[in-house]
Amino acid sequence: MTATTVTSNRTTAATGGTPALVVVAHGSRDPRALSTVRALLDRVRALRPALPVHLGHIELNEPLLPDTLAALGDGEAVLVPLLLSRGHHVERDIPELAAASPARTRVAAPLGPHPLLVDALHARLLESGWPAHAGPDHAVVLASAGSRAPASRTDTSRTAALLAARLGVPVLPAYASAAAPTVPEAVRTLTARGYRRVAVASCFTAPGRFATQCATAAPWLASAPLGTHPAMARLLLHRYDRALEGDGESNGPQGARGESTCGSAAWARPATTNAALASGPHPAHA
Repeated sequence: MTATTVTSNRTTAATGGTPALVVVAHGSRDPRALSTVRALLDRVRALRPALPVHLGHIELNEPLLPDTLAALGDGEAVLVPLLLSRGHHVERDIPELAAASPARTRVAAPLGPHPLLVDALHARLLESGWPAHAGPDHAVVLASAGSRAPASRTDTSRTAALLAARLGVPVLPAYASAAAPTVPEAVRTLTARGYRRVAVASCFTAPGRFATQCATAAPWLASAPLGTHPAMARLLLHRYDRALEGDGESNGPQGARGESTCGSAAWARPATTNAALASGPHPAHA
């Protein structure tokens, strides 16, 4: 197979039999987001140097996902959403863009919920000043972008439950847009229940408007976005590997149009119909 690597405005060729990893980011007007995502992909490449790793955006930044996939030709690729729960982008936009490309693709689960995501959330809280042993007056608001999709709220609630189990304190999910409660509302709820030390855990992949907005609502401390934490790089590779195994990970969409039942060999072919990507029972919009 001949794969291509899209870097800035140029395309370089890479040859090998390994399906490419295409990390699908949302895109942001904040320039820090793009630099953070590129640095995260560098971490992924350092962990697995032989793997062709590419970046494609849904909107706002280049390279856009259709351009990244077009550069791959009819090669094989696994699309891993750099998103933290299910939502319209994971269940509709990414599969439809993949179906319109000549590449033979699989779409992996988004990044959450997963213990590696909780590893990164926990580490960022510790970096912000969260104590190693929290007291009975400590609690956390898990701040996420939000989505109108019920599955997205379900996934964020599952991540909150995993983080609560890790920290041993209540963790209340909240949203920057499109869902309730908002971060200020969640802070007020926890304060009314007697929690005097309420932290905001930033469940965002990179800096941006929503992350900044949520951090300003923190009455005590707020963690940084997940960014280039090593657990995020490992989680991207985990989702890639599980998609290759073809075992239908329970919390993510699996397969694609024209897929056979041949396990890891079942690659989506260029679309000739409007067959939709099948969704599994669980994750991602962020």
